[in-house]
Amino acid sequence: MPEAIADKRGAAINLVMQSQRPAGYAPESFAGRTPHKLTPERVAILRQFIADGMKALNVPGVGLAFIQDGQVVWEGGLGVRKLGDPTPVDAHTRFMIASNTKSMATMLLAELVDAGKLKWDQKVTSLYPAFRLGNDATTAQVEIRHLVCACTGLPRKDLEWLFSTTAQTPAADTFRQLAATQPTSKFGEAFQYSNLMASAAGYVAGHVFNPGMELGAAFDKAVADHIWKPLGMADSTFSFAVAEAGNHATPHATALDGQTVITSVGSAINRTVAPFRPAGGAWSSPHDMIRYVGLELAEGKLPNGQQLVSKNALFARRARGVPTGENQWYGMGLWDDSRTGVTVIDHGGDLVGFHSDMMWVPSAGAGAVILTNSDDGVYLRGPLMRRLLELLYDGKPEAEAEIKAAAARSKAETTDIRGRITLPADAAAVAALASRYTSAELGSLTVVRNGGRLSFRFAA
Repeated sequence: MPEAIADKRGAAINLVMQSQRPAGYAPESFAGRTPHKLTPERVAILRQFIADGMKALNVPGVGLAFIQDGQVVWEGGLGVRKLGDPTPVDAHTRFMIASNTKSMATMLLAELVDAGKLKWDQKVTSLYPAFRLGNDATTAQVEIRHLVCACTGLPRKDLEWLFSTTAQTPAADTFRQLAATQPTSKFGEAFQYSNLMASAAGYVAGHVFNPGMELGAAFDKAVADHIWKPLGMADSTFSFAVAEAGNHATPHATALDGQTVITSVGSAINRTVAPFRPAGGAWSSPHDMIRYVGLELAEGKLPNGQQLVSKNALFARRARGVPTGENQWYGMGLWDDSRTGVTVIDHGGDLVGFHSDMMWVPSAGAGAVILTNSDDGVYLRGPLMRRLLELLYDGKPEAEAEIKAAAARSKAETTDIRGRITLPADAAAVAALASRYTSAELGSLTVVRNGGRLSFRFAA
């Protein structure tokens, strides 16, 4: 099917795929089971599981942390921050956490709900009059919750983000792009993930907290003042300069020969998230993120017992919204995955060379954070969730097989891509290219021929 249709019907596709099972197989349920404690022995099993997975997937470094009953039972790192450098990952190593940032935007909104400064069903234009989505009729419908529900039928528009903006693009560009976009379905009809809408949510929250400031600065200050500082998240930042000047992980990708390599291109691409950072621009560490998970598990209470955000406002973010698969739903910046009979709340984050997840099991009072510095690190996230559940509830050992299958699939995909690429490029195909292409949505592309080498330059 066309890619646009696949994006729009992703939840239905997930439901079909997740319903495909071998004859006689029944999904395991942990409903009604008493969870175990994350003892040092169980934590050691989890650490070894990730270490083995890193080896299978050629992931250089992982930040990892676990919490239960309000206590951080382990935090630290495995592997190295950068290939070719023996410096290890530790509890304070910064990684880009990408879309995990979205839940922080909704946390700000929840605090504003508590303060009586907004309501989830309040019209966005009443708080930020310059907001516009498509036409006047659509704009008039948009409530605060719609910014973060992934249920408005808004296309992702990530290519516009990647090709038409730079790190210097102002935060207000979020609203310029939204004004030029009309949803492709009715509100609540389908799950469609939107980075632009989540970006708008964060900037509206920042504007309400700090109405006299530029949108980006207002959001940055709101997150620092109302989330990071109260939780003691001193490693967390939106600044690339601050992050990369200290203890940080370097992104890696898989080359066409299957080898894991440092990706300087990925670092450049990741900088384009800056104008839309409420959707995914934060850097953080295992030490900081497990404290954030702890706040979620403590139902809004800080370690000192102070209520940072009320239980009602916090839980509104987890309310089951549009379905995204079999016994899976998206709330407001958080997923509810109840396929195993117990609820797991989580959200992942993906940028080039950085893949992460934060997850917690409210019924067990337990949670985990995984931060990785390689594209194949994405294949560790689901298996970690499964392995955590296996150890908490005496589940069947399926997680190890998931990683083995993922490693084999990744290798096969790389081999397939390499087999379809012609190097050097076919001379006739190169000769047929124009020197420049222009797209109203994506900007310009310049074809550069230099000493027999061919490259493409994208300009905002």
